[in-house]
Amino acid sequence: MATIKEIAALAGVSRGTVDRVLNHRGSVNPATAEKIEKIAKELDYKPNVAGLVLAAQKRRLKLGVILFSPENPFYIDVLDGVNSKAEELAGYNCTVITKQISYGVEEQLKAIDELLEEEVNGIALAPHNDERIRKRINELFDMGIPVVTLNTDIENSKRIAYVGSNYTKSGATAAGLMQLMTKGDIHIGIVTGSSDILCHTERIAGFTDTLKKYRNSIHITDIIEVHDDEIESYEKTTKLLTAHPEINALFFTAGGVYGGCRSVKSLGRQKDMCIIAYDLVPTTKELMKKGTIAAVICQQPRHQGSKPLSLLFTYLTTGELPEKEQNYVAVDIRIRENL
Repeated sequence: MATIKEIAALAGVSRGTVDRVLNHRGSVNPATAEKIEKIAKELDYKPNVAGLVLAAQKRRLKLGVILFSPENPFYIDVLDGVNSKAEELAGYNCTVITKQISYGVEEQLKAIDELLEEEVNGIALAPHNDERIRKRINELFDMGIPVVTLNTDIENSKRIAYVGSNYTKSGATAAGLMQLMTKGDIHIGIVTGSSDILCHTERIAGFTDTLKKYRNSIHITDIIEVHDDEIESYEKTTKLLTAHPEINALFFTAGGVYGGCRSVKSLGRQKDMCIIAYDLVPTTKELMKKGTIAAVICQQPRHQGSKPLSLLFTYLTTGELPEKEQNYVAVDIRIRENL
């Protein structure tokens, strides 16, 4: 089997240059990189995985994780997955540094900069779908720092993989549940997190596009953004239902479910309201037991926390890109009867 030394000799470059190209670490002249990759392919070069893992142990890898909203209970389970994988990777001298931030592009850019100061080798990130974040991810890749997105994705970036729901399908599933669980004229209020978060907009798109296939008596009345904040959700849902008393169904695309449902209860509307939400956290579980929420769609939060770290560690130790770019979790529907 070919070695890095042999490839370097044939390409007329140093072993360090070959290593950077084959393991995607740092920048190399594009023509030189193409030449090295061609020679490696012709010689059927395969990395020595055991050796690379040993090298990683000596190298003391650092991985960074940036999650949204510590107020959203969904991220408690994601963080549990992160911590579980971090404990496992500690045996390979790999440290995981986690940051939880509120919504905001500037907050996210600041968190990335803080991780760079910690000299992380890779980042798992729930990104804002914003050009500034896209640019930073591309810059990180060019610096040899790979990014795996989790829970929500970002379009047209150099992130190496995504772990999370197929949100268009997830939104379509919610629409299917809504039409099955209601009858007659239905007026829906949509309570979302942020229009800057791709997963929230994709859920709404999947939901609205699918509703068009069903009966004409289902209508979307209004959409409000509550940024996963329970107090904001309570206040804005109250205003929404007061301004539109015809609303008899709510679709929560993100956090803020508990606050929104408190509003429904305070207005005495829980008996005539069909509510569909996401994530089986303690608050939604309790609301389902009480019959306030009709159904929730789950998205394997612990897997979303652990899988990105596995992908980053494998990439950094072997140089191999993830087998799949889109790593979708299962669509898991829960109603009161199967809690």
